[in-house]
Amino acid sequence: MNEHFDIVIVGGGPAGLTAAIYARRAGKSVLVLEKEAFGGQIASSPRVDNFPGCYGVSGAELAERLFSQAEALGARVELEEVLSIRTGAPHSVTTDYGAYTASALVLATGMKHRTLGLPGEETLGGVSYCAVCDGAFFTGKDVAVAGGGNTALQDALFLSDLCRHVTVVHRRDAFRGDPILAEALAKRANVTLRMNTVITALRGETALTGLALRDTATGAESELAVDGLFQAVGQQPQTALAAALGLTGADGFLPAGEDCRTAAPGVFVAGDCRAKAVRQLTTACADGAVAALAACAWCEGR
Repeated sequence: MNEHFDIVIVGGGPAGLTAAIYARRAGKSVLVLEKEAFGGQIASSPRVDNFPGCYGVSGAELAERLFSQAEALGARVELEEVLSIRTGAPHSVTTDYGAYTASALVLATGMKHRTLGLPGEETLGGVSYCAVCDGAFFTGKDVAVAGGGNTALQDALFLSDLCRHVTVVHRRDAFRGDPILAEALAKRANVTLRMNTVITALRGETALTGLALRDTATGAESELAVDGLFQAVGQQPQTALAAALGLTGADGFLPAGEDCRTAAPGVFVAGDCRAKAVRQLTTACADGAVAALAACAWCEGR
């Protein structure tokens, strides 16, 4: 017989671990399933300054604290990849190691940032996907922003207040973001816009020192010395499991209100995979708390 839990949480990032903490404090049996490493994307951040009460902590340490707290409260945590989910009463979860049932599910599978597909993106210091999280580390330095949507333009504006110089690299001849943002950028004296340009290589041994660029209109190649690269070329929600259940929207994210309830009874969503405007560490944890309490209420028939 498959082992049964009140709540199974798929995903061991901040949202999933917070959900585990709240569900255990409510007295529910909890299983957290994570396929890679606990802590999610924040675990790779060298320093976290925007999480209340934890100024200057590394992402790895913060992830360890969340993990240890969930485990100390009695949550069972397993490194297993969820292969399939069947909703019902109870829900069924099949992993690469076994199978479980649950009265309620919390999907906290997060997302991954799209990359440029270049060697060094995952290993070089100075490559970031979050200007708000890491911008302060580049105060007074030269950085580049890759992308042409609202996120890229907003990141560039934010960084221009901190950095000595910001170069925006965009592969097209016009930005996809709001014109008002592009106009604001054009007025910044310390911002250079490199249109019709792609990044072809990252320079540096252990830390980023520069970029190799190619003009898509002329084919001309050039080098740009920078200390940091902020990539804003899109996001990929990790929602294949939810998509198989018909729960995702056209953009791949899971539609759910502030109550974190999905269209499937007894299935809740938390964190970056939820369709919402702001995706930060604090909002992921907030989702985890809300989803857990909603799942507890579901288990109790409320």
